[in-house]
Amino acid sequence: MAAFVYLHSALAISDHTRKFAGQKGMPSPPAVPCHLRLVPVFGSFSEVLSGEGGPRTMQYIQLLLAVSLGLMACAPPPVLPEPAPSFEEKTAWILRLEDQRLLRDPVLKLGLVQSSEDKTGVLDVLPPAVPDLTQLLDDSSVLVRRRAALGIGRVRSAEGVEPLVRVLSDPVAQVRQMSAFALGLLGDSTAVEPLVQALLDPSPIVQGRAAEALGLIGDPSAAEAVGNMVASHVTAAFDIAPEDLSYPLGPRVEAFRLGLYALARLDAYEPLAAAILNEDGGPILWWWPVPYALQKLEDPRARKALKLLAEVQGSYGVAFAAAGLGVPADDEAVDILLALLDPQRRDTRVMHAAVRALAETGHPKAERALLRLIQIQGIDQDVVLESIRALGVVGGEESATVLLDLLSHPLPAMRAVATRSLAQLDPENFVIVLSSLDEDKDWRVRSALAETLGVLNSDRVLPRLTAMLGDADLRVVPSVLSTFVKLKAVNATKVLLDNLKSPDLAVRMTAAKLIGELKPDEGLPALIEAYERGRDDSSYVAKAAILSALAKYRGPEVISILKTALSDPDWAVRVRAATQLSQLEDPTDATTLIRPVPVRFSESVYEAKHLVSPTVSPHVYIETDKGVIEVELAVLDAPMTVDNFITLSIDGFFDGLVFHRVLPNSLVQAGDPRGDGEGGPGYTIRDEINQIPYLRGTVGMALDGSDTGGSQFFITLSPQPQLDARYTAFGKVVDGIEVADELREGDTIQRVRVWDGITMSRLED
Repeated sequence: MAAFVYLHSALAISDHTRKFAGQKGMPSPPAVPCHLRLVPVFGSFSEVLSGEGGPRTMQYIQLLLAVSLGLMACAPPPVLPEPAPSFEEKTAWILRLEDQRLLRDPVLKLGLVQSSEDKTGVLDVLPPAVPDLTQLLDDSSVLVRRRAALGIGRVRSAEGVEPLVRVLSDPVAQVRQMSAFALGLLGDSTAVEPLVQALLDPSPIVQGRAAEALGLIGDPSAAEAVGNMVASHVTAAFDIAPEDLSYPLGPRVEAFRLGLYALARLDAYEPLAAAILNEDGGPILWWWPVPYALQKLEDPRARKALKLLAEVQGSYGVAFAAAGLGVPADDEAVDILLALLDPQRRDTRVMHAAVRALAETGHPKAERALLRLIQIQGIDQDVVLESIRALGVVGGEESATVLLDLLSHPLPAMRAVATRSLAQLDPENFVIVLSSLDEDKDWRVRSALAETLGVLNSDRVLPRLTAMLGDADLRVVPSVLSTFVKLKAVNATKVLLDNLKSPDLAVRMTAAKLIGELKPDEGLPALIEAYERGRDDSSYVAKAAILSALAKYRGPEVISILKTALSDPDWAVRVRAATQLSQLEDPTDATTLIRPVPVRFSESVYEAKHLVSPTVSPHVYIETDKGVIEVELAVLDAPMTVDNFITLSIDGFFDGLVFHRVLPNSLVQAGDPRGDGEGGPGYTIRDEINQIPYLRGTVGMALDGSDTGGSQFFITLSPQPQLDARYTAFGKVVDGIEVADELREGDTIQRVRVWDGITMSRLED
């Protein structure tokens, strides 16, 4: 112990010793490695401290002098420069940080690295490179800078705004445009002014992404500047064919397209009209994004342009224009819509859009045309279903007779739609019809009936509704619970509290949601108990719904539970808890406390070669009842999502699952083992929002909120720009999109095979 005390003293007086040595002309000690000199010095300490005899003051002074001189002459230890991280290592960092929702590693871990020049065993402390997305924005590689910018956007931390704004001045346009896109993902209003300035960037694609970001942020003050940008590029789109779905087109055309979408999101009619309409209110070009943007505004001033756009030949653009003519109704618009119900001249997507718009008008002229339409031999089934749905709004006695006959149709989807429409059209008589209806064999029809009973607003249906609580298929019960509340049944609270204990996740989720709406006094303790009981749920859906319901009650007990949920094993539950705390204006920095994301695998997964440096784009072959759909997976744009989808496919997860959601002219959706839209693989994955647009054949990850993906996916049947930058796009159909067009609710996935560039999985099946 004394030796270390004296050594410390030697260090402290080294400056004085240097001065003393200079005055006495003492020679400087040789520049030999410290450890070779200090070993005998420490030996001298041992001898002095263990010696026997008289006073040793002079010995101490001499020894301290020797130590200090030795330390003075020590050459600094050789520090080896750390090898620069490779592109693959940096990519792995980015994958890990964005998947764990971190901007940087929270702890700097120092490692002991042996010097290659010093063979004596001396260890030098060298700081490793620190995984930090904000630092990677300054990387020498354009690809790394661009990828890091996207990663910051995906992390969704307000701390990322300032670094991304700085990168808006990067010398490379590809980096600047990704920075603008990422700022849109963050959605922070402090980025509005820099993004408005980026609308003047020399690169059109940077301008377009800046406009897109401003649309995502939703600040209307930016609308005029976006409109000016759109107007500056409108001439570039003059030569684009009205039905052109190509991507990407030229930079100016893409800037124009993104600007249109942004103005639609900003609900900005005046800037949009100034850019694409003439003085008489007509369109100056016919490309389909124009009617899309106009109908999204739902502004009466756009109706003249929409009428003109609906009367031209075409498909996507005409369908969008027709969709915008429903409300408010006028005779001219109704006549245009009726003229579109011509299977000889119009395709199914146009007729479908026209039928839906006619239902919105509620115009009596529509009934006769719709009844004729559904009687045409070979008419598309989706058009028939939409027409039956519309008859519930615009129909009369003749329609009621037709709908009554359809209650026994062989297709479950037809029976379900006819049930809803008949009840809506003639609620009094439907109560009588109800008494003669046998229980349908298909759970989806029974669920539709439960929803329909809420339209009747009659106590006479309560006995039937009560009986349906005991349905053998628990997927029916959520609709039953919703109708109990809608009818304001006296025992609704008791029914909800009882079903809060259901073994079924979707039933508990629905019960919790409805309790939050009613807020009965008994609800708070019941929700707390349900949350504790469901801590080990494999799915987030019930826990997340319970947290949202609890937040309606407020109070310190609720705050305590929400804070506990910030460390839930499921990230989706953490996000829900943080959201509710922020709405309760709790000072807890919840968005920081929930990070990092709890992951299911080791960190080495992010270093996998097929993720950081893929050599091929994998393909999957979805074999369905109607044929095979071939999808090219976007491994560069959504690597973790693609990897998850491939794993599930090879494991046979999708085999036998149905397409549980079919929206004609919009999308088809599958991947739910429950078949009701509430199931998944038992875990959630993070969003990987990217710049792939939702055109015809884009494959996306279905969500129930931010970062709630898992196994459910959808395929778009037509352009759906409202989904851009909101849902992870991870593939595109390269063959078999016509098969997707033919899919109906209940059609089955037989299996999914994967081609990795070398082999096809599951050839033995």
